Amino acid sequence: MSDDALLTRNDDGILRLTLNRPERMNALSEEMMACLKDALERAATDAAVRVVVLDAVPGKVFCAGHDLKELTAHRNDADRGRAYFEKIMTTCSALMQQIVALPKPVIAVVDGVATAAGCQLVATCDLALCTDTATFCTPGVNIGLFCSTPMVAVSRAANRKQAMEMLLTGESIDASTAKDFGLINRIVPKQYLDVVVTKYAQMIASKSPLTLKIGKEAFYQQIEMPLDQAYAHCVQVMTENMLARDAEEGIGAFLEKRKPEWTGE
Repeated sequence: MSDDALLTRNDDGILRLTLNRPERMNALSEEMMACLKDALERAATDAAVRVVVLDAVPGKVFCAGHDLKELTAHRNDADRGRAYFEKIMTTCSALMQQIVALPKPVIAVVDGVATAAGCQLVATCDLALCTDTATFCTPGVNIGLFCSTPMVAVSRAANRKQAMEMLLTGESIDASTAKDFGLINRIVPKQYLDVVVTKYAQMIASKSPLTLKIGKEAFYQQIEMPLDQAYAHCVQVMTENMLARDAEEGIGAFLEKRKPEWTGE
């Protein structure tokens, strides 16, 4: 562990990335996004990492989205901040796509408020768990700045009308509503959070890393395709997957009633 913006720890294949700027509400500042980008790049090629867990230091806020003070400081630029604003939004969008493209599952763990781009971060992760006191919102409309980039992730995770409700009202929703909307997989009482998250991550980390990579990639590819194209694509994916050594081992182990030994091939 360190005192940097992002704390990192790898326990038995589970890489924990912990947002560590509570005094700035763990905002997605330039510093924080750069730290996340670097950590995810390393995780992508690190065979010792099977699953990534993204959480925040204990406190009231998981992530407050963009650092508005950092953005506002560029209002006095010659272009009124246009170039800087575009740079930040582009950097954040690239970070979200990096999470989707990462060949390892990413689990968001929320104990606190996830707002604006912080809510976008949760919606972008493959899975999300939260405590029963966590809240979520896209409140940009309240300050004259519609949450357009967070909308990309939220509208892909939640039902269309429910996403629009969040975006148009800017109101906070509780954990139960977030689960109903599709933003959250599971709600966990605070006192059991670490135990449940560890068990959840260990369950996924026990699978073949190659199979997880193939499956995650195929999921995001087919979800944007028409039905016939999605099936055609996944026929090819599954055929190639069947030829993998891990599939051969896994099916053999199942038939022989033994535990499989994954090689990642």
